[in-house]
Amino acid sequence: MAETLTVISERVDDIPLLLAQMEQMGLPSLLDEHFPTHGNWGGLSLGWVTSIWLSHILSQADHRLNHVQPWAQKRLETLRGSTGRVVRALDFSDDRLGDALCALSQDGEWEAFEGQLNRHLLRVYELGAERVRVDSTSASGYWGVTPEGVFQFGHSKDHRPDLPQVKVMMATLDPLGLPVATDVVPGDGADDPLYLPAIRRVRESLGRAGLLYVGDCKMAALQTRAFLEAGGDFYLCPLSEAQLPPEVLEGYLAAVWAGQQELISITRQGADGKEKVIAEGFERQQIQTAVVDGQSVEWTQRQLVVCSLKQAQGAKEALHARLEKAQGAIEALKQRGKGKRRLSTKGALREAAEGIVKRYRVEGLLRLTYLQRVHKQHLRRYRDRPETMRIHRESQVKAEIDEKALQEAIRPLGWRVYATNRPKEQFSLAQGVLAYRDEYLIEHGFGRLKGQPLSLTPMYLQRDDHATGLIRLLSIGLRVLTLLEFVVRRRLSMEEGKLAGLYAGNPKRTTARPTAEAILETFQEVTLTVIREPHQTRRHLTPLSKLQQRILALMGFSQGIYTTLYTDSSKPP
Repeated sequence: MAETLTVISERVDDIPLLLAQMEQMGLPSLLDEHFPTHGNWGGLSLGWVTSIWLSHILSQADHRLNHVQPWAQKRLETLRGSTGRVVRALDFSDDRLGDALCALSQDGEWEAFEGQLNRHLLRVYELGAERVRVDSTSASGYWGVTPEGVFQFGHSKDHRPDLPQVKVMMATLDPLGLPVATDVVPGDGADDPLYLPAIRRVRESLGRAGLLYVGDCKMAALQTRAFLEAGGDFYLCPLSEAQLPPEVLEGYLAAVWAGQQELISITRQGADGKEKVIAEGFERQQIQTAVVDGQSVEWTQRQLVVCSLKQAQGAKEALHARLEKAQGAIEALKQRGKGKRRLSTKGALREAAEGIVKRYRVEGLLRLTYLQRVHKQHLRRYRDRPETMRIHRESQVKAEIDEKALQEAIRPLGWRVYATNRPKEQFSLAQGVLAYRDEYLIEHGFGRLKGQPLSLTPMYLQRDDHATGLIRLLSIGLRVLTLLEFVVRRRLSMEEGKLAGLYAGNPKRTTARPTAEAILETFQEVTLTVIREPHQTRRHLTPLSKLQQRILALMGFSQGIYTTLYTDSSKPP
């Protein structure tokens, strides 16, 4: 009888690294603890099903349920070796993954899980919680809209008001951008009421007060600021025109125009290592009062009145560009051409010119002068027609810039007022400005959530509970990426070293701040080959490169998370 020989080849890639990272975060055990499954649930536990599915999402940038089982079928040896558990492709069927999403969609269980996960991560990774950013984003898609569903039409941050959307409210920990609270709400709601629930959950999960909460002007609602003050926390947020009308800001700036207000310069270190002035401003104080839970709260609020020099210059250039376009469009009214409407009356010309001024938003900055010219045309006698004089009246408009009004419009450009209740001794004007300018940290997280590798949009789910569960699952994935990146960067900073070999086409280029995506990319093409013979099983793994070994060392993992795939041949078939 001929001997049977079986050869299996699997793409290992970054799966062992991702699963090791998740196990260090305690994800499988915490998920199993907070989301107990039905007695009929067999096979791999929900915690491990969810963790392995998340490794698929992060590795493949694809959250579609029907792609997971075929992916797992091609990597059973890798998954068994990386988890030390019996793994079947059937564990990742559509129904099983749908059940996992239903479990994650349960609000009470999710809040308890998220709180314990936060406390675990703060302890394991020695993270200091001092500043939290709170903001929202929306995800649009081709979904059916129901009266009580999460998919609703609303103000779209994706600039797709024609599509229903779901809204995600997130609180993240600075400077990592690590999510600590994630809420999924209908897409038609306003942002203002979403801040208090998110802040409450951060307080409960972190178990500490005295944090600085940073948000945009929607967080500046008086009730939100009062809630933070009453709870012993601090806030930093810009005031909108509704909270601080333009005429009030003009009153603040009057002393600046008169040369009576001293301005403080705010600097930031540039890429060349030199300090550069980025803004200037001053501060004032104001007494605030509000009622929180039936109790009157009074506090002193600092108002940071700041001018961003770059923003002011950009706004000035944009204003000049609009003026130039408006003048050009008004000048074009005089020109004649084929198929071009001729504005023969002063009323029609005035209506067109004022429409241009409004379209380019330069009202009050252009002086429009209307003229009427009279042209006489001499017509010679021709046959029976007598010699006559024909008179043509033509209306014209001239647009000139009102320089005084322009200067008045330019002066307040770039100025904005930020509100905070943190004392000046702990939080200077410059620190306040720089803290708010790091708002990109949470926006970067939203970019990862909606783009690759988490790929929230487009979403292929129609059920509300599935959509809610998926968004929460992806928020866990965002934690995985954030911590992976943080650990490597922190270790490089401690060693004062840099990492080379991450950039295709430029292997000598180094960086001290590698991204999680670039780190995971280096593990592509790692392959496991298993040769089964009647009396023995042989395994071969693509040797790890020096860069891959270096990354594992920076993360605190041994090469064993990969080498165990070929040294341990006792895994069940």
